[in-house]
Amino acid sequence: MDSIGSLNAFVVAAEARSFVRAGETLGVSSSAIGKTIARLEQRLGVRLFHRNTRSIAITAEGAMFLERCRRIFDELEAAEQELSQTMAAPRGRIRVSLPLAGMLFMPTITKFMQMFPDITIDLDFTDRLVDVVEEGFDAVVRTGEVSDSRLMMRTLGKFSHRVVGSRDYFSRFGVPEKPQDLSAHVCLHHKYPSSGKLERWPLRHDIAAGKLDLPISSMASTLEPLISIAEAGLGIACLPLFTVGQHIADGRLVSVLEDYVEDAGEFRILWPSSRHLSPKVQAFVKFMADNLL
Repeated sequence: MDSIGSLNAFVVAAEARSFVRAGETLGVSSSAIGKTIARLEQRLGVRLFHRNTRSIAITAEGAMFLERCRRIFDELEAAEQELSQTMAAPRGRIRVSLPLAGMLFMPTITKFMQMFPDITIDLDFTDRLVDVVEEGFDAVVRTGEVSDSRLMMRTLGKFSHRVVGSRDYFSRFGVPEKPQDLSAHVCLHHKYPSSGKLERWPLRHDIAAGKLDLPISSMASTLEPLISIAEAGLGIACLPLFTVGQHIADGRLVSVLEDYVEDAGEFRILWPSSRHLSPKVQAFVKFMADNLL
């Protein structure tokens, strides 16, 4: 910023052809302008002005440097105008990473795209723990705790789980009335792709009755296959409500053991702390928080 101030003093002095008038324009003394120009000349290793006791005249090197400085300030002005326009209306490209289950967010994201046609979204679906900063993402949507100090975070909303199966399945295998009854059922599990571990079913159960050991009948690293298998009557699964809410509403799946489901997960949106939350990302964050769950 000191360099910009020196360049500005030089341009004003060159255009005014006077250190005195330059000082009046910038609100400083003529001697302060003279010292600033002297330091700039020393740093550049060239003389910018010919001086005498009554006037100054720009040198050939100074004239060449003046044109370059004018272009610099024109670019700065253009950048400020562009940023001002960006602040007024969100636009541009945002790169967003979502979990594979985020495919089920597409109705919400589609509405966002319709509302903000000047924003181009680059969506990356993966359950891999991406490096937001190093991989150049503007934002990521994830569940679970946040441990990266380089990231800022906002909670988008909470979600709960439901144990679901088809009517046909429950007519053949019976409806479980307590978590321990699941030992006699065909249980479908979600497997974390990054670790290979199975996601725990968040069920409250009677400890005195022993450990809740669920059969492992099938597993998948994404949620859509588990929904399809459950719909086909081939098992039951414990899934986030936002992924099966419509299936329950229209009767394709039936929810059981609701009194024993004890957790509420959270969706969070994260972005690099080194960056201001730009208008386009602000718009995305707010829209997702208002409309996702």
